[in-house]
Amino acid sequence: MVADTSNAMLSPFLARVMPDMEFFALFAGLVGLWLGTEATIRGAVGITLRLRVSEFITGVAILSIGTDLPELTIAVQAARETLHAGQASDVVIGTALGSALGQIGLILGATGLTAHLTLSRRLTYQHGGVLLGSLVLLGLFGLDGQVSRTEGISLVIVYVMYFIFLMTDMMGTRRHSESNEGTKLGNALVLLLIGLLVVTYSAELTVTSATRLAKTLNMEQSFIAVVILGFGSSLPEVSVSLAAALKRRAHMSVGNLIGSNVFDTLVPIGVAATIVDVEFDAAMLRFELPFLFALSVVVLAFFRRARGIQRLEAAVILGLYIGYVAIKTASL
Repeated sequence: MVADTSNAMLSPFLARVMPDMEFFALFAGLVGLWLGTEATIRGAVGITLRLRVSEFITGVAILSIGTDLPELTIAVQAARETLHAGQASDVVIGTALGSALGQIGLILGATGLTAHLTLSRRLTYQHGGVLLGSLVLLGLFGLDGQVSRTEGISLVIVYVMYFIFLMTDMMGTRRHSESNEGTKLGNALVLLLIGLLVVTYSAELTVTSATRLAKTLNMEQSFIAVVILGFGSSLPEVSVSLAAALKRRAHMSVGNLIGSNVFDTLVPIGVAATIVDVEFDAAMLRFELPFLFALSVVVLAFFRRARGIQRLEAAVILGLYIGYVAIKTASL
């Protein structure tokens, strides 16, 4: 009787305190993102200087993988828990596509408002072609309503081939380093790894608290997966890309975003599908994937011009992404 009375008294108290705790966790996660980002950028710049490779290659080959760890973690967790077909589709496919949309729409647009973004035609055709080809391949695999184990392995193999190309390109453009660069390179790598760990953990904390707050508002799981988890898992890319642009490392920022979109399209879905067949929701196949492809074409068309992406182009990209979110919100 006493225990029941105590529980009854605690319930209203917990109901009042829990939201405050989630807001505190959200704030702590954002602070961690800022601190981790500072370390990540410094480490990445150190690697760029010591290896004497382009900032774009550093962003697309190194930063993109590190900042995409949340998306991969979410996909593997969803697959291992053997969720029902629709739920697995919502979490795995939704998070991957939502993250890619947030990166090339919101993050690239916001970065373009703070810095002038350019990319050579050669890099635009090379990496843009891989990005568009990956989206087409994913769409073809999803036509039958699921991504099978064989198709998942194929997606991962495509990314491995892309990564080998990046490493070959990196070694081909690298110039000889000074004899005392080994230790400094080691310090840069340690700083980069520490920064990525802090960013990843902080992003997880931020996403968890934001998701719990969203659930208290009775939002649908698909909306949480595509918009909240999709954007939340992109927080490492948000912090790293914006910080790189503000530190006048715009090419590193562009490389990070393009590399992250290629990674999101291929690896999280591919790895999850090797564990369990992932159902591809028909609505996402009809709307999210074509919209992501169209938005990617717009961005690459901007990069193809000598002008690149300045405030006008960035505003167009942001406007398209805001329109997408408005449509998703209206459909709830």
